[in-house]
Amino acid sequence: MVRSRTLVTTGLFVVFCIGLVGVAAVGGASDDPATNPALTPPDSDTELNVSEDAYVEAAPGPDDEYYEASDGNWVSYVNPRDEYREPYLGEGSAKICVTLLNEAGDPIVGETVPNTTVTLPTGESTSWHSHADPMTVTYPLTDNYERPLDADQFGTTDDLPQGSGYMDSHCIELHGLPEDGTVEYGEIQIEGEHADKIETVGYIQQAHDTWDTDTDPIEAAEPYADAGGGWTYYPGGSHGQVVAVLQLDSEVTGADGEPVSDDENSSDDDGEHTEPETTGETNDDDTDTDDEVPGFGVVTAILALALAALVSSRRWAR
Repeated sequence: MVRSRTLVTTGLFVVFCIGLVGVAAVGGASDDPATNPALTPPDSDTELNVSEDAYVEAAPGPDDEYYEASDGNWVSYVNPRDEYREPYLGEGSAKICVTLLNEAGDPIVGETVPNTTVTLPTGESTSWHSHADPMTVTYPLTDNYERPLDADQFGTTDDLPQGSGYMDSHCIELHGLPEDGTVEYGEIQIEGEHADKIETVGYIQQAHDTWDTDTDPIEAAEPYADAGGGWTYYPGGSHGQVVAVLQLDSEVTGADGEPVSDDENSSDDDGEHTEPETTGETNDDDTDTDDEVPGFGVVTAILALALAALVSSRRWAR
C-alpha cells in the first residue's frame, strides 16, 4: 500500500515537472518577436524610404476657431488667405491650392526643398486678392506661413462629410466673384535652390459642385490642358476649386517611397559587414546554448530533479 502511494506521488511529481518544462519552453519562445508578432516593435516593417517624412496635422474640430461648416454637407476651414472682394459682386467663390507630396505620396511642407518657390498664375480676374495674380508658395511652408497646411482636400472618414480629418494642402480662397464670372489659372512654375527635386504631377479641377475628396491626388491629377485651366460660374454653380499636385522626384532625391526592410535598417554605416576578431579565448556567450534556446536551462534542471526523484523512489519501494 505504501509502495503504491509512493509510486503515485512520484508519478504526479514527474507529470508536474513535465508541465513546467512545457511552460518554460513556451515562455522562452514567446519572448522572441519573430514567433510572437505582438512583441514586434510597431511600424518596424513599415518605415518608408522617403527624403521627407509626412507632415501630420489634424484638421480643426467644431470647437476650433478655424473650423467652418455649412449645412453639414461640406467642411471648410477658416484661412488667413481667405479674402472677400470689395465691392462684393456675387456668390462666386474659388479655392486654389497646391499640395506637395513626398515620394510615397504623403503630404509634406517642403523642409527638404528650402528656398524653392512655386508660382501659379491666376489671371486679372483675381488681381484684387492680395495672394493672387499670381499665387506663390514658398517652401518650407512652416517657415513662411502662419498656417502651413490649411485645407483637407483628399481622403474620407466616417466622421466628416468631406476629407480625411488631416490637412494636406496650402490654399487661397476668393469670395464675392460675379456668378457669371470666370476664374483662370496657368501652369505651375517652379524656381529656386531645389526646383529640380519637384515635379508637377498635374491638376485636379472641380467646379460647380462640392469638392469630392474621395480621390487619390496622384491618380486624379491631369495634365494642364485636360484639367481645363479655369471655369465660368453660373447661377446655382458658383463654386470652383483646383489643386495643383506636386511631388518630390524620386529620380533626383534617390528615395523611392517603398518600405525599408529590416536588413537595410540594421546594416552598418559603411555598408560593410565585419566579423568579430578572434583572440583564442572562449566566450561564454558564444557557447551558452541556454541563451540560444530560451528557457531550457531551467528545463534541464527540472528534468534532472524528476529523474533523481524517480530513481530514489524505485529504490525505496524495493
